[in-house]
Parts: sequence; structure tokens; C-alpha cells
Amino acid sequence: MKGQTLFHILVMALAILTGCKKQEAPTTSLPRSTPETEGVSSEGILRFLQSIDTSRHEFHSFMMLRHGKVIAEGWWNPYRADLKHTMYSVSKSWTSTAAGFAVSEGLLSVDDPVISFFPHQLPENVSENLKALRVKDLLSMSAGQEPDPSWKVTRETDWIKAFFETPLVRQPGTEFLYNTLATYMVSAILQQVTGQRVIDYLKPRLFDPLGIEGMDWETDPNGISVGGWGLRVKTEDMAKLGQLYLQQGVWNGKQLLPKDWIEEATSAVMEDSAPYLPDSLKAKSDWAQGYGYQFWRCRFGAYRADGAYGRRDRPQTRRRRRNRNGMIVPGRELTYIRKKLH
Repeated sequence: MKGQTLFHILVMALAILTGCKKQEAPTTSLPRSTPETEGVSSEGILRFLQSIDTSRHEFHSFMMLRHGKVIAEGWWNPYRADLKHTMYSVSKSWTSTAAGFAVSEGLLSVDDPVISFFPHQLPENVSENLKALRVKDLLSMSAGQEPDPSWKVTRETDWIKAFFETPLVRQPGTEFLYNTLATYMVSAILQQVTGQRVIDYLKPRLFDPLGIEGMDWETDPNGISVGGWGLRVKTEDMAKLGQLYLQQGVWNGKQLLPKDWIEEATSAVMEDSAPYLPDSLKAKSDWAQGYGYQFWRCRFGAYRADGAYGRRDRPQTRRRRRNRNGMIVPGRELTYIRKKLH
């Protein structure tokens, strides 16, 4: 495949029947089946894969689930099933999941003021906008800073202090602007309230129950998981996270993550996630369907984790896309998705 080292896509789920949430995967490997057994055309999958070879897209791996079972999977050399991939901004969705656990345990609320967690790292003069900043605004990419301060802040030693020193030019919660440091701040808050790095906090709550092993996550100069990027997991680990969300937080008969959190986190908390697009294009764009808590909304009732530069592309561009995506389409027949997603 052309340009194989330049482009990255991971697909963790394409389409599942409404009843899929009752079919739960084991805690180690996901069960395997064949396409026809699960009501899917293997010829259709082959046509999809063949189309990749003539497109601008380059896959490192592919995994397709139906009824909670893997019905198609593959890796392009030199990548393998046992190798971890850097998730880039898909890491954000895992950080959001950690926030869901913390909220369910009463450790924080999405309405908590962000400054309340770090009283000793605030600037001398705290603006009204900074006082108004809530955890929810961090999660929904509406912190009020412009531009995204990530590149500037990450050159500093104390990222929390540098984040607070960056002006909030808009009222938090009023306008979408992609901000990776906002996700870092969620990770920092989680470490503050749990006493653990996000990766350690998630281990007994998510990684162990789902049978995810060998993961690692980059940290800042002070040992805080960076949150907005830097997680490394395997393809099947991504599929497991997607299946957990499709099952409304249930795994092996146990409610791990509250259903209410999943519904809130994957809803359009910020409705206009593409203010740069004219209204005539928004109905046709998967970038303009809203943004939840570190999940992008898509057309046809879907939502996705997205990362590795794909978020910077525009619908009309013809550049090679470089991203890692996981798409979740709850409650839809595969035949419907084949007709509608293109």
C-alpha cells in the first residue's frame, strides 16, 4: 500500500444490532466468528478492504465486530496484533472514561470549578472566566482559550500553572475550540482527587476487567498522565473499549461504567463542533455533528474517538488523511450503515 508509514487508521467497530449490548465479550480475547454466521457479507468486507488500496488511506490494522464478536481483522506489515500503537488524541476518550468512573464514585462533579483543585498554582489575579471554568468545559472542548495553548504550555515545567496563566478570552462553555491541554487538565484533576495517575486508576476499573495488558501512557515533567495523547494499546484493546460503550458500560454481566455517563459523554454537549464550516456543509460533515466529553458525534447517530492529525483535516481537502479512528454506531443494522456511510 502506498505511503504505508505515513497514515494511520484503527477501526474498532463499524455497526452492531440494537441487541448487541446484551452480548458481552469475555475478559481476555474477544470471541471470534465468521461474517456470514453473524449476518454479514464477507464479499462486502473484501470490497471495502480492496477499496483501501486505491484510496489515499493507509491502514495499520483493521478489526470489525458484529454481535460482540470479531468477524474480520488484519494487520499490515510490519504491524501485528501483539504490538501496541500510540493512540494520539484517541487517548482523550480513555481519559473521559476515567472521568466517568471518578464521577460515579463521587470524587468529583462535571460542574466543579477547575480552580478548586489547584489553589496553590493559580495566577495572582484570577479572571472571572477562569473562576467560571468547570470540569465540563474541559471535557467538552469549550475552555475559552484561543488558540489551543498545548504547544506553548508543554515547553514549561509546571503545565498546570502554565495552563492557568493562559488567558481565557471567551466565557467557558460557550464556544467549541479543540484544546488538548484541557484534556491534560482533566487528567491532572483525576490524579489530584484519586492520588493515582489515570493509567493506574483505570487498571482495576477498566483494564483488568476487559483483559487489557501492557498499556502505557506518557507523563508530564511532574509524573501526571498527559491525558490528551500518549496512550499506547493494541488494536483489540480499542475494540474492547468500543464494545463496552455499545454495551452501555456492561461487561460480563457487571455494570462497570454507568449507562447515564455513557449517554452524557457521547451526546452533543457542544452542538457546533465546526464553526469554520458554512451551514450548507454542516449536514454532510462528520466534523459538524457536535462534541461530547472527548467523543466526536457523527452522522446517523454514531460517535467516534479520533486522533493523530485527522482532526485537523477539512471535508474538502484532498491531502492524505493521517488519523486513528474508532467509530461506534449503536442500534443500526449493518445493511443500513453500508448504504449510509461513505
